[in-house]
Amino acid sequence: MVMVPEETTPRSAPMNLQRLLLISNDPRLRRLVEAALPQVNVHSVTTVAEGLARWSEISPVLVISDGTSLPLTPLFEYVRQIPAGPPVLVIGDRHSVKDAVDIMRAGAADYLTRPLLPADLQATVRRLLTGSPVERSAAPGDPFASIVSVSPQMNLMKHLAKEVAVTDATVLITGESGTGKELFAEAIHHSSLRARGPLVALNCAGIPEQLLESELFGYESGAFTDAKRAKPGRFQMAEGGTLFLDEIGEMSPTAQAKLLRVLEHRTVDPLGDTQSHKVDIRILAATNEDLLAHIKSGRFRLDLYYRLNVYQLRIPPLRERPEDIEPILLIFLERARKERGCRVKAIAPSALSVLRGHTWPGNVRELHNVVEWLTITCKEEVIQTHHLPASVNGPLTADDHSHELRPSLLAFGLSFQEMEKKLLEEALEKASGNVSEASRLLKMTRNTLRYRMAKHHLQ
Repeated sequence: MVMVPEETTPRSAPMNLQRLLLISNDPRLRRLVEAALPQVNVHSVTTVAEGLARWSEISPVLVISDGTSLPLTPLFEYVRQIPAGPPVLVIGDRHSVKDAVDIMRAGAADYLTRPLLPADLQATVRRLLTGSPVERSAAPGDPFASIVSVSPQMNLMKHLAKEVAVTDATVLITGESGTGKELFAEAIHHSSLRARGPLVALNCAGIPEQLLESELFGYESGAFTDAKRAKPGRFQMAEGGTLFLDEIGEMSPTAQAKLLRVLEHRTVDPLGDTQSHKVDIRILAATNEDLLAHIKSGRFRLDLYYRLNVYQLRIPPLRERPEDIEPILLIFLERARKERGCRVKAIAPSALSVLRGHTWPGNVRELHNVVEWLTITCKEEVIQTHHLPASVNGPLTADDHSHELRPSLLAFGLSFQEMEKKLLEEALEKASGNVSEASRLLKMTRNTLRYRMAKHHLQ
């Protein structure tokens, strides 16, 4: 039952809770709403047109509409024209994430499906009328504000991410390394109804294959030789919250099969445990690899791909949105001034033009490394073209050596895993595939090289 507080803010005052407009020709839905919300004055109509005609008479603070057969566009358009208009809750029949996203994109504040439980309806109405826990915890800030952008491509991605955040859908975030996939995952979690739950992240490429399963699913005491005590897996640690699986394309086939089972049944089987354990989590996954190509080569399961790819967000690389370079750079400079007191304050138009013409293979991570390099080497307040590192400013000339230092490998914007893989590929190519020769070039044993080749799926 919705409790009406005696003293609260104007938004949730008792008078506001007495006027609810229900648009439905289903008498069962009307009876359920009236029974679940006995303290609310429910005004019931059968069509959207009738509801709009009686709008001024009712002055509703909340609208509940049947979304099965009624045309809702006129309702959304009408509410959109009202300053601080009432939220619209849509009740549908299909348990479809796409339907939920489409309905909320059209203008609904939330979407519930039949069979509708009174407790779910009460909780949703209470949240819509008083503000959700996410809104209260996030206010006044926006979790997506940390993703700096002015480009229409990124602003669209942020808009779509905000819409899917309020659902419980599994989201696959794709994009090149360094584009900000982890930032999107964090913002989606903190904008969701699970914001008060934990956000647990796991880099699937950063853990050896033989340890990945125990990290994900946990284990019981005595499950293997070194298992002195039980250890919960990341799935159990994320209970009530969100599990973010980064670099999902690096997951082993065995772990993929177990992950698929978790997604299908919402249960985990810790190593050494004879019982399955229910988990209540949301999955966010990210990859910088072409999963469809991995599917063709047999490295990734097609059924798992469909489970993960319920809703996909493709984060565009920095070269596709050069207008974002300046605001991101200025944010990095401002942060460096606050943390280290660096003198650099701005960038000259000519230097900015050079940065906008760079291809940025390492994306925002590479830009951050370039800014870090500039805060150390640039002795002036304004970045000029000759201050830029060779990695973005072309090859050095003899006259440039007085201005430039040798840039760090970090300027390439690659992770350690990516750098290791490229080094292995280069050595194998130079050795014409001869493992012994490649191991000599890399100054490591043949067994170590073979292990690292298998880790990166190199033949």
